[in-house]
Amino acid sequence: MKRVTLNEIFNHPITQKYLQRSGIHHAVSTAEQSVTLAEQQGVDLDLAAKSALLHDIGHYEWYKDGKWDYEEYRKHDIHAIKGAERSHKLLIRLGENKERAKTISIAILLHTDSYLPFSIESMRTPLHDVVFRADEMEELPGGAHHYVEMDTGEANERLARLEERILQNQDPKRSIS
Repeated sequence: MKRVTLNEIFNHPITQKYLQRSGIHHAVSTAEQSVTLAEQQGVDLDLAAKSALLHDIGHYEWYKDGKWDYEEYRKHDIHAIKGAERSHKLLIRLGENKERAKTISIAILLHTDSYLPFSIESMRTPLHDVVFRADEMEELPGGAHHYVEMDTGEANERLARLEERILQNQDPKRSIS
């Protein structure tokens, strides 16, 4: 099975459609942060980067009087559920290993518990924790991190550098956790 790259994932029309909504800068920066955290914790860098890049692919927008209503969105948020399904389908379509696609999708599902009536903090695996913490590191008040701009050229350059870093530090065994 071929190795699916971050740039292949990023440049897919589905990814482009949804990252335009949730923020390209936030997705790329969270992927970068996740690799740093994964290196420190001995977590698979490729899984961390892909999970973080796609973690908000399930976002959609809530509008009130023509403006995005962040508070209304927070009340009805299920982006992690939608994102897990959307990312799994995308990764399989791109040729990702099915087990790895499932692991990435579960990390996306569990990167937040904002949609749940209880906390999952004590249940997170090291991969889930890396994605959660990387997302938290990039967060700005009122969801402003979703509106920091980045053009696709810069995103592709940063993802290519991140891909090189992953390949240089990749464990030949490529664990799933």
